[in-house]
Amino acid sequence: MSWLTDFVRPKIQALVGKKDVPENLWRRCPSCDQMLFHRELSENFYVCHHCDHQMRISATQRLDMLFDDSEYERVEIPKKVIDPLKFRDTKRYSDRLREAQTKSNESEAIVVATGFLGGLPVVIAAFDFDFMGGSMGQAVGEGLTISARIANEKKAALITIPASGGARMQEGMLSLIQMPRTVIAVEQVRESGLPYIVLLTNPTTGGVTASFAMLGDIHIAEPGALVGFAGRRVIEDTIREELPEDFQRAERMLEHGLIDMVVARREIRDTLIRVISLLRQKTPDDLEKNNFSSKLNEETETNFSDLENEDKTVIG
Repeated sequence: MSWLTDFVRPKIQALVGKKDVPENLWRRCPSCDQMLFHRELSENFYVCHHCDHQMRISATQRLDMLFDDSEYERVEIPKKVIDPLKFRDTKRYSDRLREAQTKSNESEAIVVATGFLGGLPVVIAAFDFDFMGGSMGQAVGEGLTISARIANEKKAALITIPASGGARMQEGMLSLIQMPRTVIAVEQVRESGLPYIVLLTNPTTGGVTASFAMLGDIHIAEPGALVGFAGRRVIEDTIREELPEDFQRAERMLEHGLIDMVVARREIRDTLIRVISLLRQKTPDDLEKNNFSSKLNEETETNFSDLENEDKTVIG
């Protein structure tokens, strides 16, 4: 029996047994529960083929989708003091940071990069929800401030892509201070006459919504994105009323004029290129003024040439 058990059975199992399938080959849609092949999902910009659900993606994936030829230069964000309040709930804040860094492969919840979009210079600040829910702390505020400064230096459009649960409670007041700080930063970009565009993704809530995320020249949202300040349950408990099913969703916000457009993920890059191109063009008044100045210069040069010719004739 040992010969059959130790030799024959393993050989048969090796021939007819099922081979292990890597777990990352398939991904389940959180909306319709369909199993999606990873390659097809990637080619479809991580949007479900069956229900068009826009799956959550990382900040790096966002950058790869938007920049020309997926080429860009990442900007290093200066390190801040880790756990300035020595905060602890069920675990230490420093431990949560290490776990988030391992999970997201990022040092913080924001990634800043510079490059070109449709040949136009842009600075993009993208949030990564896998890093503590994309919460905004000191480092995120610093990242947005740096983004604004680089946009001014390079005369580039600034694009922010929030995916956040709001301010990071583990940093207390230090995180809340980032709200006015980021408002001032994006206002400096607008004062320079440079485009500031916000791409709202799921979710964009809390202090992020209450600051820089709703101050763009143009607000674009992905289909079904949750955008709001307080959560649905908190609002319902406060007003003692049941809210509509599509409350705080991108489509409802568009209907009520709170955002400018809802764009499918596969069309976002082309839409951003068109919007930035339009915002960077001169206004009709400026064009008319330039045309008038050109005509005036041409007439002045012609008159000056005529006067020179008359002088030459008199002297001759």
